Amino acid sequence: MLNNRMISIAAALATFASAETATANDSVYTDLDFDACQTILDDEFSDTMKCPGYQGLAVYFTESDLRQAMQYGPVRDELVGKVYESFAPFNRVGSKIEWRLDAAGKPIATILRWYIENMGPEGEPTEESTGQVLVVSRIARPDDGLSCVIGYVDALENRDANMLARQIADNEAHDFACGYQERFWRGKRGEKSGEPTIVWPEGYQPE
Repeated sequence: MLNNRMISIAAALATFASAETATANDSVYTDLDFDACQTILDDEFSDTMKCPGYQGLAVYFTESDLRQAMQYGPVRDELVGKVYESFAPFNRVGSKIEWRLDAAGKPIATILRWYIENMGPEGEPTEESTGQVLVVSRIARPDDGLSCVIGYVDALENRDANMLARQIADNEAHDFACGYQERFWRGKRGEKSGEPTIVWPEGYQPE
């Protein structure tokens, strides 16, 4: 009788563990390798490159006036390099992109570290004055073509910054409405985090 009960408990625990595995979100990583990118837009104001991402998804990198912006997935042609979400101070992105997957293994959001190059005492960015922010972005879907920033986490002020960023991705990416919902900060925010900026094409309104 005891052995049967132990077997039942073990079976129940195994089932629970399987369910946890099936529903838990996961991450994969790719490198932002500019040598593998192709310049697709180049004008006097900005340059945009198309780079390879996870499972063939496009990564769009835009730079203008020493400030950078990113878009991911099947973005609408008229929005590529035109929706510009960055920070007011000079900034640069990291080279490692974290792709957050849903329970079915589908990529739904990205997490990328931004370096905010605040000015130091001598009027130039220094290591001590530079902030770090994890930026969580929605990946465009074929049915909408919209990629945008969902939220931010100050990586210097929060010891659990990676966990907080993943929570944003897991909880918000599926339903986040680009152009309508406000981007937000999660956790503590320090003085080095910079002020986010956003530019949409003039007169454009997301559907």
